[in-house]
Amino acid sequence: SFCFVSLFAAHGTSAAMGLKSDAVFAKIQAGLESQGAEVVKKTNAIFAFKIKEGKNWVLDLKNGSGSLKEGEGKADATITIADEDFVAMAEGKLNGMQAFMGGKLKISGNMMLAQKLGSVLESVGK
Repeated sequence: SFCFVSLFAAHGTSAAMGLKSDAVFAKIQAGLESQGAEVVKKTNAIFAFKIKEGKNWVLDLKNGSGSLKEGEGKADATITIADEDFVAMAEGKLNGMQAFMGGKLKISGNMMLAQKLGSVLESVGK
């Protein structure tokens, strides 16, 4: 279910208001608190996110019951994506593979791990 509407929606986020992806990362944080250990068992990877509009995050799904912190760090896979596209992906409106093929999503490091990301976002983003 690929939605073109979300791709062409107005990009009206001001830096002062923060990024839309902040809310997604807050949901991921909450998800880790409730199901972190389970997700770590399934995933066993560290992801770095570079949101093009200016924030970086490290999602550790390898150690303990997982952790999320703002900033840069060592990761198995690094995902570079625009704020709006990351939110669309987290909401299931943008398919990760389509985003990658369309140049909206860049991956460095272990690309196979990046394929797990969709299910990770789905499980902790609810």
